[in-house]
Amino acid sequence: MPRMRKVRAVDSAREVEQETSAERALLEYGELIALVLDDGGTLIQASSRARELFPALELGREVPESVELANTRRVRYEQDGERRTLIVAPLVDQTAYEELRVGFTAAVSHELRTPLARLLMLLEKIERKPAEAIELSARARHEVEEMDELLNDVLFLSELESGREVVSLGTTAAAPVLEQVVQELSERADLAGVKLRVEGERGLELPLRPRMLAVIGRNLATNAIRYAGVGAVCTLAVGQTPDGGAELVVADDGAGVAVEHLPRLFERFYRADKARTSRGTGLGLAIVKHVVVSAGGRVSASGAPGEGLTVRCSFPV
Repeated sequence: MPRMRKVRAVDSAREVEQETSAERALLEYGELIALVLDDGGTLIQASSRARELFPALELGREVPESVELANTRRVRYEQDGERRTLIVAPLVDQTAYEELRVGFTAAVSHELRTPLARLLMLLEKIERKPAEAIELSARARHEVEEMDELLNDVLFLSELESGREVVSLGTTAAAPVLEQVVQELSERADLAGVKLRVEGERGLELPLRPRMLAVIGRNLATNAIRYAGVGAVCTLAVGQTPDGGAELVVADDGAGVAVEHLPRLFERFYRADKARTSRGTGLGLAIVKHVVVSAGGRVSASGAPGEGLTVRCSFPV
């Protein structure tokens, strides 16, 4: 019997050694951009490709801000009793990226035509009706602000996709950030007749940088302000999922969206019928999806006409 235990112990040691060798081989010779962080966020391993692309990486230190990764996936695990996080970023498919860029440019050009046409029409009216210049110039200013908002969203989405904006290299307590977002949007919400509130566990953390969490909360709350309707209540709630993960759920009890539109809400520039006549860049929900997916999460929408809209952003354990 002692001999059998010894053999099993030796076999277990060999298995651990083989697993460690495989991990090292993957990091040294694979084509993945991969980083391994300890529980405190210190870099303890980096793949050869990551070291090649980011010379600023240094073991034993935190990942510098100059290291920018897009579409990352995070896996938390334990090794030798220590908690670690593996961050993996895919290499960019240049052909697919170029096709996406061309299509995106065409869509942006199309979206800019409408406010530009309205602006030109208003300027012509000012020339014909000088007595109405003050009112018309105010409307013209609004059109310029709309174009500025669109361009800002386009640039931000471009930064996300190119990796110049890092979505997740840590966790953030969600409630304080969401409360700040609600405070920032309170005036707009009051004008629209929509009530905003934050609920959930105050100390619960989401795997996002504070700025990215604020982007998600702001875009989802703004969507409710624009489309939920007078008297609606929009709740930004954080909580745990049944499998031990975390989630942010933004739900309103307003006008809602037809079921056939739900699968396409996160597409760029897609608007449901009612929203087509409303103002907005058409990029807010696309940005939300990109941020959530880049942090390793999932996003979904549910609702029906007259029953409000619920957007669920779920993150794994």
